[in-house]
Amino acid sequence: MEKYRRHFLKQLAGLSSIAGISGLPTLAQARSATSVKDIRLSRNNGYVRLVFDLSGNVDHSLFSLHSPERVVLDLKNTQMTHGMVDRVPANGLLRGIRSGVRNGDSLRVVFDLYDKVTPRSFVLSPSGDAGYRLVLDLHEAAEKPEAISKKNLRDVIVAIDAGHGGKDPGAIGRKGTREKTITLQIARRLEKVVNAQPGMRAVLTRKDDRFLRLRDRIARARDNNADLMISLHADSFPDPRARGSSIYALSIDGASSETARLLAENENAADLLFGDIAVDVDDQMVKEVLFDLSLTGTIESSLDVGGELLRHLRSVNKIHRKSVQQAAFAVLKAPNIPSVLVETAFLSNPREEKNLRSSAHQAKVAKAISRGITDYFARKAPPGTWLSEAASEYRVKGGDTLSEIARKFNTSASNIRARNALYSDSLVAGQIIKIPVS
Repeated sequence: MEKYRRHFLKQLAGLSSIAGISGLPTLAQARSATSVKDIRLSRNNGYVRLVFDLSGNVDHSLFSLHSPERVVLDLKNTQMTHGMVDRVPANGLLRGIRSGVRNGDSLRVVFDLYDKVTPRSFVLSPSGDAGYRLVLDLHEAAEKPEAISKKNLRDVIVAIDAGHGGKDPGAIGRKGTREKTITLQIARRLEKVVNAQPGMRAVLTRKDDRFLRLRDRIARARDNNADLMISLHADSFPDPRARGSSIYALSIDGASSETARLLAENENAADLLFGDIAVDVDDQMVKEVLFDLSLTGTIESSLDVGGELLRHLRSVNKIHRKSVQQAAFAVLKAPNIPSVLVETAFLSNPREEKNLRSSAHQAKVAKAISRGITDYFARKAPPGTWLSEAASEYRVKGGDTLSEIARKFNTSASNIRARNALYSDSLVAGQIIKIPVS
């Protein structure tokens, strides 16, 4: 009997030895291992916190790896249910989490990251209903915007010109709708939408039912240092079937005639074209060339903004002319102000007259025009304006949200939307967005 007992003990010792060599935990080790019961994640200002709920105390170590960025957490004599890390959601910092057994009885958790972080960890002792907890904080690398003073930056000024007015009713629809009334109503709605946009301010050439000469409209835009002029109209045509919206910019012929008129009427025409920059040129031909160049540049900008308006108006109404048209409208002849004339619809068309009388439709038209303006200035805001300055640029990472980015740079989501002409909070990984001056 003693012989068989010794043989059994030898076999048991051999099994224990094999278990140690193969890296499998022994029965005693398995009983003493700490278990991860849950993993909780929270997003804070500037860092991500992960809390591991544990069945007991744990020894752990932490280190970082680069290219690609990773943080590695080793927990000695610890085990975790397979797939637990898969329940932790990815976000703008964490690309994913992996786990595995190391040295037979240790748990290794690898955090794959989008960017470099500073990791910190500590263990909390049981308190109240909570047991042992391992806390891991992943602090984002500081990405501070350069300091730019906002006090010297100005708003973009948009002059909104409601066509006709006073003794000039403009077109009249079959139901008696007057163009001057419709254009003023849309102008007031557009003013509110533009003023709601950070970095933009609207001015009306007329605020009530009054008559203004075309040159007075330009003068009011210039007196307000407008960066853009939008003239609102409602078309009319003998055939009531004609319908749709159109955009007009100044033609080259119109620009040339305006150059000649300015030079003939005003010895100080250079002030109108170049602001406070003195153009001391005696040669008349050289002056004409300079003025033509200035007007040509203004026309190019007018065609650009007109294209943006047309693109957004397509969602509101049928487009009568599929591209920006050019004509010698007097109201477009502001020499150094990009200007467009918007024919919102045909009052002579019964269906479009009904739409133009609708407050809901007017709001849609105003919103479409505002979006076109925003898209244009997001690309071509004048120097010295809030919309032209960016504290920095940021590349969107997978899982980023607009509110998180805004919080990171101490600004607001609405400011970021305005600076980048975003109309929703949807972002795409890899997208470059400009961070506005706070």
